[in-house]
Amino acid sequence: MEETIIKLRDVHKSFGSNHVLRGLSFEVKQGKTLAIMGPSGTGKSVVLRHIIGLMRADSGLVEVEGRDMTRLTGKELSSLRKRMGFLFQEGALINWLSVGDNVALPLRENTDMKEAEIKRRVTEKLELVRIPGTWDRMPSQISGGMKKRVGLARALITDPDIVLYDEPNAGLDPEISRSINDLIRDVQQKMRVTSIVVEHRIPCIRTVADEVLFLEGGQALVQIPPSEFFNSDIPRLVQFLGPDASARASALDQ
Repeated sequence: MEETIIKLRDVHKSFGSNHVLRGLSFEVKQGKTLAIMGPSGTGKSVVLRHIIGLMRADSGLVEVEGRDMTRLTGKELSSLRKRMGFLFQEGALINWLSVGDNVALPLRENTDMKEAEIKRRVTEKLELVRIPGTWDRMPSQISGGMKKRVGLARALITDPDIVLYDEPNAGLDPEISRSINDLIRDVQQKMRVTSIVVEHRIPCIRTVADEVLFLEGGQALVQIPPSEFFNSDIPRLVQFLGPDASARASALDQ
């Protein structure tokens, strides 16, 4: 039986009078990728911040690798985060560092690894995300798609068990988006990471997800495989995706 790596149970989170999460519950099994969809402002990115420990729930359970995130000490949380990777919407590269130095940053900040080993690991990850030979280039010299790849290489540099993606296709054209989607799936299969992808683009979810969670009113409306999700007759999903969602999703498989 596959182990549950991420578990939320009856999670509530408010910001002042704005009650964003209202009893959210879901699980992600080891080595699987869960995509989270839902209307804007429903707390999708808030969910990621709870899992990585940047926010704490007002009530309910947020459990990662069997550990209650609300009970971890600062040192324990720091140790857990070293086994997690996070790809931000804009890549979040440091402009005055080269591509290689951006990717190397987590190793230099959090380990005593020698520079020769850091160099080897960074080179390996740049090859994994299909941008070899780019160490000395600066963020201002590369495209938006390449910045996403650099961000992904940095997220993977510590060989994490868990990777969280916040709208990996944001700002990318369809062709580059397809290459990023294929890369996310390839990484999941090669490294057997457990992933959560916050995204609203159908091609991304069809490519990367094992299950789709629809977040509505701070709760999980459904958590089902993409084949069922895009063919669902649940009125709220039909309204959100549009009546031709099934045909559009099927066309992507041709």
